[in-house]
Amino acid sequence: MPKKFFQYALLVICAAIFFASNAHADDKWYWLYADDRYSKFFEPASVKVEKKIVTSDGQEIPIEIEAWTKTTYSYEGAAETIKNYGIANILPDPHALSYSVALLRVNPQNRTLQYAREDFYNAKDEVIWSKGEGRVKEINSQSFDEDFYCAIVDKIFDFNETEHKIAEDRWIDLYSYTNSNGETVNLTADTTTMRLKGSNLVLWEWETTKNPAGQTLQIRFMKKAVNLTQGTEVIKSGRVWTPTNSWQDLVDEHDGAYRMIKSDEPDYKGLVRLRAYAKNHSRWVSRYSPD
Repeated sequence: MPKKFFQYALLVICAAIFFASNAHADDKWYWLYADDRYSKFFEPASVKVEKKIVTSDGQEIPIEIEAWTKTTYSYEGAAETIKNYGIANILPDPHALSYSVALLRVNPQNRTLQYAREDFYNAKDEVIWSKGEGRVKEINSQSFDEDFYCAIVDKIFDFNETEHKIAEDRWIDLYSYTNSNGETVNLTADTTTMRLKGSNLVLWEWETTKNPAGQTLQIRFMKKAVNLTQGTEVIKSGRVWTPTNSWQDLVDEHDGAYRMIKSDEPDYKGLVRLRAYAKNHSRWVSRYSPD
């Protein structure tokens, strides 16, 4: 299921416990989030605009922002991090990894983030491993870095990404129907990821298919571009989950081409919902836009 607002009640409890164990953190670090594996901080004073463009009417729009962040680890978080980075040969003992500090590079127009540098430390504040520039990745509801992204962007812009991230109306229903097999299909849209580029609304959607007994048969997590004017859409990327194969890359049956959304399809109800949302929240979907 997509992240929901009610999950944060439990996370607050985890945060209090984990944050207490890291109370020695420097005053320059502002706490963002914690669970039983990670505690995340960023340094507000380090946030700065590295690149900007000037619009036709003379406005300066930041297009690249940098800031320093910090992540502290429990044993489980350290073990997971070492596994994800593939550095067990360098750090065989998770106890050795205490925290990491990273310089992040953010592009708000495309909702992307890049690790420009990462340094990993032991409890003695000694660097035990470093990593250079990483790949550029898009931030969505499943991103570990979403808290960092929102805090950094909010320091420069006044659109409250952090509040929107945990809002009850973050996810909106686009449609729900029962097919000929008795399976229920439900599609929701993540409003935090919405950004309007011309007539195209770019966003991430979460589609769940369940059998009549309520068991989940398939989940599709998709990045789409929906042309609100023409009534067409294309899947840009995504992942699909099934009980048999777990998560796999989503293969678009239209080979990356836009398809027409027909008025007799369930998707048309979703199109109408997206058109209404974009109209009623025009400032939000156009935030950071240089147009």
